[in-house]
Amino acid sequence: MYRTHTCGELNIKNVGQTVTLSGWVQRTRKLGGMTFVDLRDRYGITQLAFNSDENEALSTEATKLGREFVISIEGEVIERSSKNKKMPTGEIEIKIEKLTVLNQAKVPPFTIEDDTDGGEEIRMKYRYLDLRRNPLQENMRLRHKLTLETRNFLDSREFLDMETPYLIKSTPEGARDFVVPSRMNPGEFYALPQSPQTFKQLLMISGYDRYFQIVRCFRDEDLRADRQPEFTQIDCEMAFVDREDILNTFEGLAKHLFKKLKNVELPEFPRMKYVDAIKNYGSDKPDTRFGMEFQYLTELTKGKDFKIFEEAETVIGIVAKGCASYSRKELDKLIDFVKRPQVGALGLVWVKFNEDGSVKSSVDKFYSQEDLKAWGALDNAQPGDLMLVMSGELAKTQNAMNVLRLEMGDRLGLRDGGFSPLWVVDFPLLEWDEESGRYHAMHHPFTSPIPADMDKLATDPKNVFADAYDMVINGVELGGGSIRIHDKTIQSQMFDALGFTKEEAEAQFGFLLNAFEYGAPPHGGIAFGLDRIAAVISGQESIRDFIAFPKNNSGRDVMIDSPSPIDETQLDELTLQVVKTEQED
Repeated sequence: MYRTHTCGELNIKNVGQTVTLSGWVQRTRKLGGMTFVDLRDRYGITQLAFNSDENEALSTEATKLGREFVISIEGEVIERSSKNKKMPTGEIEIKIEKLTVLNQAKVPPFTIEDDTDGGEEIRMKYRYLDLRRNPLQENMRLRHKLTLETRNFLDSREFLDMETPYLIKSTPEGARDFVVPSRMNPGEFYALPQSPQTFKQLLMISGYDRYFQIVRCFRDEDLRADRQPEFTQIDCEMAFVDREDILNTFEGLAKHLFKKLKNVELPEFPRMKYVDAIKNYGSDKPDTRFGMEFQYLTELTKGKDFKIFEEAETVIGIVAKGCASYSRKELDKLIDFVKRPQVGALGLVWVKFNEDGSVKSSVDKFYSQEDLKAWGALDNAQPGDLMLVMSGELAKTQNAMNVLRLEMGDRLGLRDGGFSPLWVVDFPLLEWDEESGRYHAMHHPFTSPIPADMDKLATDPKNVFADAYDMVINGVELGGGSIRIHDKTIQSQMFDALGFTKEEAEAQFGFLLNAFEYGAPPHGGIAFGLDRIAAVISGQESIRDFIAFPKNNSGRDVMIDSPSPIDETQLDELTLQVVKTEQED
């Protein structure tokens, strides 16, 4: 028997018991005739005590133990003379009677501590060591509980957990597919699913009116902190429902998860239209924990010979409360911030509303005190406040101002803690893509127009709004979905609006169009990023530490060195040939 107990469960009630523990050596300390070893497993740490006066050979053995050695011990639970109230096992230690080294270990490349000295790249290379650290183990436990509570909630509401295929048909819509060559069908390829979208719609047609799946999905897209090439979705679909049914059901799921995992009571989720989110925050996933909404100053800034504002499509300002005391150095740092390529602004105008009632601005030469006070009055700026102003093309300026707003929220501590949820609804159905010269679906081509715009799909598609919705908490999109098209005629109109020929639509989605002819019920659904939910609940930005074995920003697994070349024999079997670039030659 390797263990009778874990390293996290023994306490003062176990004093006098003989126990067997196994785990990893966290650290070893020699104090006079005593040697103390901290033994760790995923449940906690227990202190082991070796007394050289009682057993010199055993104590000498203990001094030879290195970090991360795997050992097994037997001994008696005794009360510690120097207790550690911060540890669950801090009132006891084990008086060792037997020590067995199960496996020695090399010195790890970084310390297996909460605050490690290892950089991100080295920790990803040795991910199996990084996963021994408490912060990651807590994240993995949270992820486990998240999936468990999701299943419990959905099961209690008659949802069925059903699997869909991983080897499917490639489609050009959406992100790039990962493709898989077929050995048995030379020259033909599967794709890994970006989502189970069409299959869950087919399940609705099949009569399974409440489906869910905690499913791996794959997208060959550029990566960042909240994206991975493979990720996990909580994928759901319901039949005989409208939008309100879905929003109420999954608002309930979010409240259930936050209560169970964080003991937080989420408030009711307000609804915000997409156009209002963009207008007021420059983002379709606004962080509503703080205000600082956009004020449009365009009309107030014209006719004053300030060329930058005169030629701008829009002029937008935000008010940062209590920031009129910013020094010129601090303001210059803000100007440098918005000029970064990631923001893309050409500059920044500032206006200080001083405590004495005067106004000072970087454009005093062009605008009078009355002009500047009129700007402030638009947003109820008070003495002590600072207004920050940018101008340019509408969409670009809204986007840049959104980045600046979030930066100011961070600097002022307005994004620390708390949870502010909302539903963003009524997205545009289509968006124009300059590169391809045609419309693309903002969500996907199976999204239904809102009922009021249904008749416009065939005649005025660019002005149609989608019956789509995103769940946003603290500026993070946790999930999104829509009411689906369930009528073949309307689905064909959608394909027409997207520029599909009849032949292309039939080749790619004929199976779905055919299924619609056999009694498709009204249906809709939603999919959540499980990794994102875990990160938001934990107050973290990156989803990587909630995935056991993630990829880096280049889509590589540096631990197993993947992707990598494959054997020529495999390529021959797949009738594939690797074409080398001139650089490789």
